[in-house]
This record gives sequence, structure tokens and C-alpha cells, in this order.
Amino acid sequence: MENQVLKIAADNYVAFTFFIGTMAMMAASVFFFFELNNTKPQWRTSVLVSGIITFIAAVHYYYMRGYNLETGDSPTFFRYVDWLLTVPLMCVEFYLITKKAGAKLGLLWKLIAASVFMLVTGYIGEAIYPNETQSWFWGAISGAAYFYIVYLIWAGDVKKLAASSSPSVAAAVRTLGWFVLVGWAIYPLGYILGTKGGLFGMELVTDRAAAVAAMDIVYNIGDAVNKIGFGLVIYALSRNDD
Repeated sequence: MENQVLKIAADNYVAFTFFIGTMAMMAASVFFFFELNNTKPQWRTSVLVSGIITFIAAVHYYYMRGYNLETGDSPTFFRYVDWLLTVPLMCVEFYLITKKAGAKLGLLWKLIAASVFMLVTGYIGEAIYPNETQSWFWGAISGAAYFYIVYLIWAGDVKKLAASSSPSVAAAVRTLGWFVLVGWAIYPLGYILGTKGGLFGMELVTDRAAAVAAMDIVYNIGDAVNKIGFGLVIYALSRNDD
């Protein structure tokens, strides 16, 4: 049997945003990698991590697009695999840019552990036990880990280190903090729509298939904005900070 080429229909906006996400994040990776030699030595690791984040996402988006075209389903498992690799790396960026101000390895492990815990418990609630009885529980503890990350950035160790660092680092941490607080807010909404009965057993939508498709579009756009935006903030910092 000949392999069939999967084509995106003109009205398949979900698959189209998967394609756009793939190309946007691959282009961002090429940019970050090519700019490494033009980056000050103290910021090269941060820019490299930015490129790795968008490269990992681009590869996953390529496979998620194929999965969506073949099955018509939302690629929940593949999306969580992508997040499990990229979100901790995004958190690592906070450690890297505050390291000069005295950030310790303890902060690095706090950020990694909280982000992994947030994602694993979120996946359990959305994909393994997506019922009205248990989804609220897993969603709540996943949300607690998210708010712990927000606390570290806005009031905890990251905030204190940024305050004692250069104005450029402080501004970058503040901007990245808004990405976490506002940009990442789309993911709890997707969790609510992706679990049976909605969070706390409340039915929030009448057409769940349409809602999940809409959230895939929001996820795809939001992922590209968050991941590329993170990298561009780091890149700007590498050009502005001495």
C-alpha cells in the first residue's frame, strides 16, 4: 500500500495551527542557534536553552499535526510529553539568568520539581482519571504546584535574586513572570474543558468536541507565543546586559 500524503483541509484550523506552530518554533530555533556565536559568553547557555526549548516543541508539533490529521483527536499524550520536556527548561531559565546574582542549585531543583509535579498530576487528572470525581483533585494539586512556581517568581527566591541583580535582569524576570502568570493561564482552562463534566463536575460546554478543538487552537498559538516569547526575552537580555 502506498503511503498517503496527509493534507490539511482549508477549514481544518486545528491542523493548520499545528503546522504554523511547527514552522514558527523551528524558525525560532534556527535563529537562537545561529546567534550563539554572537552572544556574550555569560549568556550563551541561556540562549542555547531557548533554542532547545523551541526545537523540542517543533519536533513534537510535527508529530502532533500528523496524529491529529490521522485520527482527528487531540494529541493529549504527545502534548504532555512536549510540556514535560520544555516547561522545566523554561523554569531553568529563571535559575540561569539569576545565577550571577547568587542563585543556588536548590532554586534550580525547586523549579524543576514543581514544574514536573504540576505536569504529571495534570496528566493524571486529564488523561488517566478524567472523571467528575477525581479530575478536581488532580487539577487542584497540579494548580498548587503552578501557584508555587508563581510564588517563587513573583515573591520568592527568584524575585529576591532579581531585585539584587542588574536592572536588565530584573526587567527580564518581570517580563518572564508575566508569561508564567498570564500566558500559562490557558493551560488550566484547557484542563477544565478536557475533563469529563468539567472541573468540579460542572458542565461548562454543550459541544465538548468543538470546545476541545478550540482549545487545541488556543494551545497551539499560546505555546508558540510562550516558548518563542521566553526565548526572545532571554535574547534581548543577552544584548542589553553587560
